[in-house]
Amino acid sequence: MAGFGVANERLRALEELEREIGASLHSAGSVILELSKEKPQERHLDRQAAQFGAAVAKVEAELSAQIRYLTQVATGQPHEGSSYAARKSCQLALNRLDYARRRLAELARACELMLE
Repeated sequence: MAGFGVANERLRALEELEREIGASLHSAGSVILELSKEKPQERHLDRQAAQFGAAVAKVEAELSAQIRYLTQVATGQPHEGSSYAARKSCQLALNRLDYARRRLAELARACELMLE
């Protein structure tokens, strides 16, 4: 099913995002550790700060993309990764079928009672 592929892809993207957040926290921790030293190495600080900035930019971009996707799904706008409309339509059809069966069973019982 195509819906599961998209969902799995989204989950993998979120897992990668989680790793990126961890990497950014590690970089921030390294910067703080270096700053706590009596003589911090500027080159190390610059490198770690740059890594932190890049990680934060990547996290921000991916979170924005995820939010845009969820907004699309939540508003019911058609997009290739959603099967919600089809599932809803199918469920409504099954509900109508169940209702029709119950009504026919009631009608059959009424007919049997009239024939007795």
